[in-house]
Amino acid sequence: MDPDFSVVTPVFNEEGAVAGLAREIAAAFEGLAYEMIFIDDASRDGTRAALVALKAELPALRVIGHARNAGQSRAIRTGVLAARGAIVVTLDGDGQNDPADAPRLAQRLMDAPPGLGLIGGERTKRRDTLAKRVASRMANAVRGRLLGDGAADSGCGLKAIRREVYLRLPFFDHQHRFMPALVIREGFEAAFEPVGHRPRETGASKYTNLGRLWASVWDLMGVVWLRARARHPGEPTVL
Repeated sequence: MDPDFSVVTPVFNEEGAVAGLAREIAAAFEGLAYEMIFIDDASRDGTRAALVALKAELPALRVIGHARNAGQSRAIRTGVLAARGAIVVTLDGDGQNDPADAPRLAQRLMDAPPGLGLIGGERTKRRDTLAKRVASRMANAVRGRLLGDGAADSGCGLKAIRREVYLRLPFFDHQHRFMPALVIREGFEAAFEPVGHRPRETGASKYTNLGRLWASVWDLMGVVWLRARARHPGEPTVL
């Protein structure tokens, strides 16, 4: 039988975090019908080997490896395409999202009417540097004003989304930062819930504030264009 939930976690050079994170996911979803899919985005350390070694311990674990580094959004897409659950939960692979919050978002979405396509996490008491928090707050303010998607924390990696809704979204690099706006563009609703946030204990961030800002400007312009070009046919009728 297919699981209800697929927990999709993209990782790149997170050798020190993946074992603990996988065990936390297993503990959080114990008793539920779930699978967890880790996508190794061509790590250059021992991330892939560490994940493969865990498969005997964690039967719900599936490991997929990219041949070349393709970025977080592509890794998420790889995981969603492989997922068997109707509800997909995404988590960042650095361990800063708390897996204990994930079942709450997943179960709420499963119990909700089909018009609700996504539930996004909004991090409380963020455990990042001051510079990163300030940059994120400014970016979210600009993005929210232009997109009007109600997301106060679009960068939170913890989200629950219906798999069939995700597959309708246009794909591009950095797509994961605009999921609420893209879900709304397809005629679904997005909701948000507060979630915890933890300090990074191993590894290093894959982004700089300047690099993220430069990419976000181009991406934001593209999403504004996509929203402007959306046309909804209403509920289709099967004849």
